[in-house]
Amino acid sequence: MKAFILAAGEGTRMRPLTANIPKPLLPVANKPFLIHTLDALSAAGVKEATILVGWKGHRIRDFLAHQPDLGVAVDFEEQEKRLGTAHAIGLARNHFDGSFLSINGDVVVSGKSIAGLLEFHKRVGGTVMAIAEVGDPSRFGVVEMKDDKVVGLEEKPSKPKSNLINAGIYVFSPDIFDLIAKTPASVRGEYEITDALQMLIEKGAVFGHRLEEEWIDVGSSWDLLKANEILLKGLKTKVEGEVDEHATLIGSVQLGPGTKILRGAYIQGPVIIGKDCEIGPNCRIRPSTYIGDKCKIGNGSEVKNSIFMEGSRAPHINYVGDSILGERVNLGAGTKIANLRLDGRPVSVTLKGKTVDTGLRKLGAIIGDDVRIGINASIDAGTIVGEETFIGMGAVVRGTIAPRSRIH
Repeated sequence: MKAFILAAGEGTRMRPLTANIPKPLLPVANKPFLIHTLDALSAAGVKEATILVGWKGHRIRDFLAHQPDLGVAVDFEEQEKRLGTAHAIGLARNHFDGSFLSINGDVVVSGKSIAGLLEFHKRVGGTVMAIAEVGDPSRFGVVEMKDDKVVGLEEKPSKPKSNLINAGIYVFSPDIFDLIAKTPASVRGEYEITDALQMLIEKGAVFGHRLEEEWIDVGSSWDLLKANEILLKGLKTKVEGEVDEHATLIGSVQLGPGTKILRGAYIQGPVIIGKDCEIGPNCRIRPSTYIGDKCKIGNGSEVKNSIFMEGSRAPHINYVGDSILGERVNLGAGTKIANLRLDGRPVSVTLKGKTVDTGLRKLGAIIGDDVRIGINASIDAGTIVGEETFIGMGAVVRGTIAPRSRIH
């Protein structure tokens, strides 16, 4: 079985994190998102994969060219215009002469789950759709099942008929290409794979397989935090840096070479800290946190369930909870990021002028690359800060801040 990975999108819903980097290369649990996908495919026994690239595709090609052992032989297909998922999968025509695995590039799935899907396909034959169970199915394509067959598929219904959703992973036969050719454009002018699948569902020709382990679709920036949590499960301790005898490490912690853990630092795993970081003195890092290379968490600072990308710093009396900091972000002394509404309601964010309910009780800030924040600033829960923004000392910031803003 060979795989086709859809990784051509611009990731606009992930801004500002994708302002400078394609979504598949966003770091999660110490690896770019795409590498976790390739790892899962390799663990499931898949040996070859074609990666569909588009926006900043050269970055993806260059990055993979410098990886010594991917575990999967890769080649590429280019999608010059993003015209929907059916159009994207149709571009696989020249790469596969038999059944193939198609996987959306923005899902987190384990090798065990993929292996189970492939084993199910071997048993039943035909087209197979991976099925996941979620708490809020209204954001997805909701699936109706009868025995092993998919008998209904409805996109983002206001009143879902089940908690089972289309997980964006399929096994297709080459027959799918003829159906894609017959698929009409949607009202958005795109060609959707769900329309092609509907033709097969009406013939009773789509099987459904429930994934065995945890799954998440990373459609929004804050979904990276859940992905990070999932991928850190089962982490094994590996210490390549220096740890002061008066520092405390509890649970599974990985430290990269050149990293120094100073006196009084208290780290509760699962936590990954990259290379050449300085942690401490007298700071606390709580579970489900990933700190990238060349970062600093300094005196009196606390970090919880967060992602720090390369070169970012919380060096003096900072609190960062349930947040994502892009590359080279610097927090001034005393700056705090709130992650909880006082009324206890789910945190909302503002995207393109609209209020979006994240469904999360706790969410801090999403901060783009090269943001500089002055001393004693306060960042409200659910704040999104565009890249290269300057926030002055003592400022109170909430909502969505445009890139390269100046806040006083």
